[in-house]
Amino acid sequence: MHARPVGIAVKGGDLSETVALFPTCLGDLITPETVEHAQGALEACGIVVRPVRRATCCGQPAFNAGYTSQARRVARATLRALAQTTGPIVVPAGSCAAMMSRHWVDLFAGDRDADLARQVASRVVEFSAVLAGHVDSLEQHELRWVGRAAYHDSCHMLRELGLRGEPRAVLATVRGLELVELESADRCCGFGGTFSVRYPEVSVAMADTKLDDAREHAVDVLVSADPGCLMQLGGRAANSGGGPRAMHLATLLYEAGLR
Repeated sequence: MHARPVGIAVKGGDLSETVALFPTCLGDLITPETVEHAQGALEACGIVVRPVRRATCCGQPAFNAGYTSQARRVARATLRALAQTTGPIVVPAGSCAAMMSRHWVDLFAGDRDADLARQVASRVVEFSAVLAGHVDSLEQHELRWVGRAAYHDSCHMLRELGLRGEPRAVLATVRGLELVELESADRCCGFGGTFSVRYPEVSVAMADTKLDDAREHAVDVLVSADPGCLMQLGGRAANSGGGPRAMHLATLLYEAGLR
């Protein structure tokens, strides 16, 4: 299942204009401002945002490391919390959206919550895919952010959710922003969760390749819709001479005046 913009037909009916915003564990613990900016962007587009209570992690770190039962245990609390919501579940993190929409069904196959996992997974939609369905509203806000930006396609968003044009369509609504396409736009940032811990030298080299490409294009900001990638690229940029800024799509919209 691919994430789709709010307002178009999907299996099981039409997405409404009231959504639940799942912050993810990174959003809760490391980048709460991203969640705030995402909520502000959704509300500025006329979408009613409902909070999600008692939802923590989607289970992706343990799942990617091969610890299926542990991933299921972690994800179960989030699954049941999200099941108490109605309407689309918006996720401002491509990798988490992919985990929930594509892998929860398999993770809970044969489990007592298998039906619940199928129901919740079918409601998950990635943040930029929602906003891509509201570009007319974004343009009415006359957003402005002056500078050169490049977009980083995270592995999960591009290869699992099939989202490439959606975040770029959102960025195209920002006046003064010059969007530069990097040769390495679709290459992995090197984070990969535990990959960066197991293979730190390879992880750093992959991040440096991406950052070098951005610097060669005199990019002011490297934008993505995946906080894990931004944590990797931003941390490496700070430790290797600085720049460009690593920024979530929601934060760029906030700085452009969408709040």
